[in-house]
This record gives sequence, structure tokens and C-alpha cells, in this order.
Amino acid sequence: MNTQFNTPTKITIVVLSFALLTSAGLNFFLYQQGQKYYLLLNATGLDPLGLNYYPSSAKKIEQPVIVFYGDSRAESWPPPNQIKNITIINRGIGGQTTAQVLGRFQEHVASLKPKIIVIQVGVNDLKAIPLFPEQKEAIIGNCKTNIGQIVKKSLDTGAKVVVTTIFPLGTLPIERRPFWSDDVPIAINDVNDYIKTLARDRVIVFDSSQVLANSQGIVDSKYSRDFLHINSEGYAALNKAIAGILVQ
Repeated sequence: MNTQFNTPTKITIVVLSFALLTSAGLNFFLYQQGQKYYLLLNATGLDPLGLNYYPSSAKKIEQPVIVFYGDSRAESWPPPNQIKNITIINRGIGGQTTAQVLGRFQEHVASLKPKIIVIQVGVNDLKAIPLFPEQKEAIIGNCKTNIGQIVKKSLDTGAKVVVTTIFPLGTLPIERRPFWSDDVPIAINDVNDYIKTLARDRVIVFDSSQVLANSQGIVDSKYSRDFLHINSEGYAALNKAIAGILVQ
């Protein structure tokens, strides 16, 4: 009996095997993503504002203080090594919207009596637009209002405020395409235009795209960690640009 396969059959087997492996890999990825967001959803239900994320400490904090505040992009922001003799505290929480960041301000920031507050927030509001397209205008409007309120509360502490524009996005990966829309980068530009109107006495607007974006308006590949986040080189570039503002 001749058990050898002819060339077309071999090609078919290879194609089917590749398709099965690809499908298995995609299913595993989707399972991991689903598990991550399921855990995040339930954690948010238990502590909606993330107040327990930074437990209160009786330890005396050396003044003056700079606070980096916002979502995961703020949480991942390392202290600028160009700045000396200033206590730098991070109060970012991954996955948070502007409403959550606003809601925990008193607990996580005001009590620190900061000299400067650096704000990076907004992308988690706007990335929800493809899921709730009928609420697009409300999502954008609420994002602007909440950022404005965060800046106001920051000013009320007596601090100088550095509000950064929402970081540009990276290259859209294939697995995100079914859950994405070109309305998101348009909304980011809209909110960033609003942020630029907040500049005034004691409020400095720091345009992150001037540091991070390439000629196509997305994060330069050398600074990209993933679609929504930048890597250590990106933060080093931001710190180099922002250090002079923080020591004024």
C-alpha cells in the first residue's frame, strides 16, 4: 500500500496544521485576556475607586513632594533621576478611568501635601467608545469634565500642576481590531485639545506627543511596549523633557 502523500495533500495538511495551531494560540490569548478583565472587573467591584491600592502609612514623608497621578501610564512612570532632594511618590492605578482617579484624589493625593502634581489619565475612558458607540459624546464630555476637576482639586491643594496630554497610541495589533474604532484616536485628539486650554498660572500642559510620537502620530517603535503603553526608553525620554519643568 502506498502511504505517501502527494504534494497537494501535503500542502493541505500543512495549511490545516497551521490553522489549528493559530486557532489554539488565539483561543489561549483570548482566554488570558478574558481572565485578566474578569479579575479586574471583580476587583473593581470590591474596591471601585482603588482606595486600598495604596494603604495609609504612618511614616513621615519628607517634603517637598512630587506626585505622579493617574492610570497605568502614570503608575509605570519612574522617578526622573535628574531630580534631586525632592520626594517623588507615585499614585497611579492601572485600568482606572478619569472618574475613578477623580474620586480617590483626596485619599491618595491631597493628604501628601504635594508641591507638584503630574497628571496622566484619560485613555481608559476613551478606549471604551467602540464598546458603547452610542455613548461616545457622553464619554468624551465626561472625560474632559473629570480631567478639569482633577486639575481644580490639584490647584486647591496649593500645588503646581503639570497635566500631560493623553499619550499617543502604538501600532494597532490584529487581536484588537474587532474591538477598536478610529473614533478613539479622534477622541484622544479632542480631549488633548481640551487639555491644552487648561494652561494658566500654576498649570503647565506637557504635550507628550512631542516626545513620543513619530511622523504618523503614533508612538515611535523605539518607545512602544504595547498598543497602550510605552517602555522604559519612552519614560526616559519623557523624564528628560519634563525634568526642567519639575525643578522650576
